[in-house]
Amino acid sequence: MAKTKAAFVCGDCGEAHAQWQGQCASCGAWNTLSRVQIGALSRANERRVGFAGGRVEVKRLAEVEAASTERIASGQGELDRVLGGGFVPGSVVLIGGDPGAGKSTLLLTVAAALSQSREVLYVSGEESLSQLALRARRLELPVDRLRVAAEIRADEIASLVSQHKPALVVIDSIQVMQSGGSESVPGSVTQVRESAAAFTRLAKETNAVFVLVGHVTKEGNLAGPKVLEHMIDCFMMLESPTGSRYRTLRGVKNRFGAVNELGVFAMTDAGMKEVSNPSAIFLTRGEPAPGSIVTVTWEGTRPLLVELQALVDRVQSGYPRRVAVGLDAQRLAMHLAVLHRHAGVSLADQDVFANVVGGVRIDETAADLALLLAVLSSERGKILPRDLIAFGELGLTGEVRPVQNGQERLREALKHGFARAIVPAANRPRPPLDGMRVRAVSTLQEAIAAAFESEQES
Repeated sequence: MAKTKAAFVCGDCGEAHAQWQGQCASCGAWNTLSRVQIGALSRANERRVGFAGGRVEVKRLAEVEAASTERIASGQGELDRVLGGGFVPGSVVLIGGDPGAGKSTLLLTVAAALSQSREVLYVSGEESLSQLALRARRLELPVDRLRVAAEIRADEIASLVSQHKPALVVIDSIQVMQSGGSESVPGSVTQVRESAAAFTRLAKETNAVFVLVGHVTKEGNLAGPKVLEHMIDCFMMLESPTGSRYRTLRGVKNRFGAVNELGVFAMTDAGMKEVSNPSAIFLTRGEPAPGSIVTVTWEGTRPLLVELQALVDRVQSGYPRRVAVGLDAQRLAMHLAVLHRHAGVSLADQDVFANVVGGVRIDETAADLALLLAVLSSERGKILPRDLIAFGELGLTGEVRPVQNGQERLREALKHGFARAIVPAANRPRPPLDGMRVRAVSTLQEAIAAAFESEQES
């Protein structure tokens, strides 16, 4: 029997250390190192990849048959979009989110629907079977063929999978699972790693889809070791903006589809309902007011119209504040400097607040131009036309740079009734779009002139 060795693994980045220390040398996090048995993990990884101590067969890549696998539709179009078209047999999917976001509700709905045509096993480690039954009854789900079990031991779950041979297995949640090869408590770094390795190996052996539910920390990150994200095939986060009944499912990692894909759901009394046209819910605008403009962001494989709002107010005391919700605050401060240098507008004595309506977060640079136009609209107290959209990346020299999928963004805006657009020169539509007047600009000064010239004409 191989001798086991101990190491101390960081729960945030997964880096291993020879001895315990207060701060991780890799990511700099404090008090995140936990003791892990390296020998047991090595054996689990050997079994997972199929290495049993024998001779390894080496093939040329051209000799390996690239068999296409038919995906399993979940019955939820927004979930299938994030997955890349549905579940891939033999894959491991991890879904995380805040408590109460709707992870269990969404997965119970999917499991009940798939159980009508396939064998499905729902394993609950946190709720009793009676609690599951009450939820299913409240949601009016078809559960006559859905198999459920209340279990936290990974070995027993493996026996159930071998006995019933399900096509889909839901593990709710990975943080409470316990592997027999480790004596640590459930939820520890060792247990999460061991249990995830066991389920990953089981998925490859049985060709079943394993969906793991993960908790998040108070900082909003996935709880448990960072290496857990590297072991699975797809990782999604279910986000629930405070005070909103809408939920956004974002793909963070996907070996079988596009990353940063976005699915939108609405939490109702009857469960999670998919929103097929998310642009419509994010464009519920009130009375016209300065500081508001609509932009078109690109989420995964589709355009999404969102409203940007900005508020500029005189500093009451201390230093001016730059606050951004749903946007990068550092990028906001950088573009305010560009606005001063290349447009002659100084906001050094003003507080600047920016917000993306609806709780959506924009990570791409296409919202740069619209953000500054919203700031200028608030600073000048002038209302921008309600049928105007703007997008484009802003450079430090004041140039407006092109963005990807410009034609598709314009078509999406035209479909929702927008008749004017300010876009980078390289994104000028060819041929022109019927029903939309597009102003192609090369610099920030041209964009400002076009926006407020349109305001005077409206």
